[in-house]
Amino acid sequence: MGITKSKGNIFSIVSGDMQYALCAGPGGAAHLHWGAVSPAEDFEEPPLREENSNHAPLDFIKTEYIPYGGTMYREYALKCSFSNGCRETALEFSGAQINGGTLEITLEDKSCGLEVRLIYTCRESCSIIERRAVIKNLSGRDILIEKAASAELHLPGEEEYEITNANGSWGAEFRQSRQTLKSGELVFESRKGTTAHHHMPALIASRGAGEESGEVFFAVLGWGGSWKLSVSRDFAGRTSAVLGINDRDFSYTLKSGEEFETPPVYLGRARGFGDMSRRLNELALRHILPRRFAYEALPVLYNSWEATGFGVNEAQQLKLAKRAAEIGCELFVMDDGWFSTRNSDKSGLGDWDVSKIKFPRGLKPLIDGVKALGMEFGIWVEPEMVNPKSRLYKEHPDWTYHYDCRTPSLLRSQLVLNLTKPEVQKYIFDFMDKLLCENDIRYIKWDMNRPFSETGAENLKNPRELWYRHTKAVFKIVDELRKKHPDVQFEACASGGGRTDLGSLSHFDMVWPSDNTDPLDRLEIQRGYSLLYPQKCMRAWVTDTNSEARPVSAAYRFAVSMQGALAVGSDLSKLSRSELAQYKKHIALYKKIRHIVQFGRRYRVLAPPSGKIYLNGFVSPNGDEAVYFACTAANSFFEDRFVTLRFDGLDENAVYEVKSEHRHFKKSGAYLMNRGIDVVYYKPLESEIFIFKRIK
Repeated sequence: MGITKSKGNIFSIVSGDMQYALCAGPGGAAHLHWGAVSPAEDFEEPPLREENSNHAPLDFIKTEYIPYGGTMYREYALKCSFSNGCRETALEFSGAQINGGTLEITLEDKSCGLEVRLIYTCRESCSIIERRAVIKNLSGRDILIEKAASAELHLPGEEEYEITNANGSWGAEFRQSRQTLKSGELVFESRKGTTAHHHMPALIASRGAGEESGEVFFAVLGWGGSWKLSVSRDFAGRTSAVLGINDRDFSYTLKSGEEFETPPVYLGRARGFGDMSRRLNELALRHILPRRFAYEALPVLYNSWEATGFGVNEAQQLKLAKRAAEIGCELFVMDDGWFSTRNSDKSGLGDWDVSKIKFPRGLKPLIDGVKALGMEFGIWVEPEMVNPKSRLYKEHPDWTYHYDCRTPSLLRSQLVLNLTKPEVQKYIFDFMDKLLCENDIRYIKWDMNRPFSETGAENLKNPRELWYRHTKAVFKIVDELRKKHPDVQFEACASGGGRTDLGSLSHFDMVWPSDNTDPLDRLEIQRGYSLLYPQKCMRAWVTDTNSEARPVSAAYRFAVSMQGALAVGSDLSKLSRSELAQYKKHIALYKKIRHIVQFGRRYRVLAPPSGKIYLNGFVSPNGDEAVYFACTAANSFFEDRFVTLRFDGLDENAVYEVKSEHRHFKKSGAYLMNRGIDVVYYKPLESEIFIFKRIK
């Protein structure tokens, strides 16, 4: 276990059941192995070879962090321009240091005064290695970084890999796609300033793998801005990838003595996609999430947006709060519309004073009323945006990204504030700090409803830095607010899942994965989300059903939303007493099982089209408890109603008592996992929740 150095400069990193090996020498750092564990002393330096004048040695050596230049023509990890006119980088090994569970390899371009440190950190409890690069200017002049990826990666063997990612959009995030990479290059990316809704910032490569079988290699980027993954297969059948900040319209001016640190990449090897997800879930809990709430169960919240829209006021919110408390909600969140002249999405954004018309007594009476009902109070903000019809924009039109020669493009009637300006950062921190100091607010929903455009930043000597600096500014503001207000939870939202990533989750406590709350759609969205991200952090709302489009029972809607951090967004004022009683019953059930859901091991057992239903389970770390959710899709009455349910992840030597709304039985873990139970579901959009408890 851990990190060892053997003959020459060969380094072996063993994290759990995974080994990563590399060697360092005159040509920089070369990759040797990523996979199962072998004796470290068996590894050897790769031989240099040159086949002909069109295949240089770099075509055959698997490098750890290849720069642009020389006879290297494949995708590169680093590109710099130097003050002497040179646009190529040549890195040589200059030293290595092992410090506990961290290996640091130092490479240097001495002629141009550039140092690159490759940092590998073992996360042994999850069998994951964290990688990042630190680039330092040792020259006396500026160095322009034009690309700085977090990691270059090489998959073992020459067989074809299946590459899994998402092919989604707003309202359809995390829709999985899988394709075999035979040759050439695949690119997944965001160009929008956030992680965006389309793809996931991760390499997921497999060969014939299933949920609990086969070998899966993964590398997940921890970044909340524009990103890029390039994965390619060359003429010799070798598959490699480069993952990091998107180099589209990006560059960074590195001053003498300064360092640029790339976002981390978390890489691992798993036995099936389920094992990958569970390792990443554990990684997030142990090492990524902000520590204050990492191991606290998230509360059941009520959000008033779908009930009221922009038309909020004290009496109406209190009426909803009373009903939310009656059904068991623990947190009341008032959404958009509470500030300034905000009566639609066309005005007021940026003016964060409490509306004197809607709340003539301020927010305190409402908050006091909510707290008297036994709930905490939360509120919606969108700090990075401004409406042209606002006092802020009239006073500071230069505070947005813009070009004087271009008409600004409006999306949702708003523009993006230039967070690379210190005065803009101060404005956002100050209004947020004032809001939290003057009011007993315990929850912030931080929204971001449009991508960047007209990306002019006259305050920057190098305006192409804005893509990086904006994201860093968001994280800095949130961190400063957390430090001053440690009991406040923060949710990351960007028109749904546009800022769902491990980078954001190192600063925010949870994310909003999609604006689409249709339960059947959400089953697919949540399935894709769960590949990489912790179930604890996935806010999932129960909202009103559109009876004309697709009527769905409350039981089904709750069964879907209980598979994350449960929330309610229905218009409670329109629900009957019997409907409210149903909501109360389901929320009470969730509170009994949420410790299993939020902190347990997740198993995706069945899903259409290969399975007849969605069957997802959560098993407590000690195997004493479990909860499984069975949800039918648009079933055929004759073909799909007969289903055998097998429950993965249980202790085969235990005996479990199993209860659902329709069943009660006792079976061994071995029987439940291997044989399973036969059920018949007659209706589409039918659900059943199975609760397991070890009895011996």
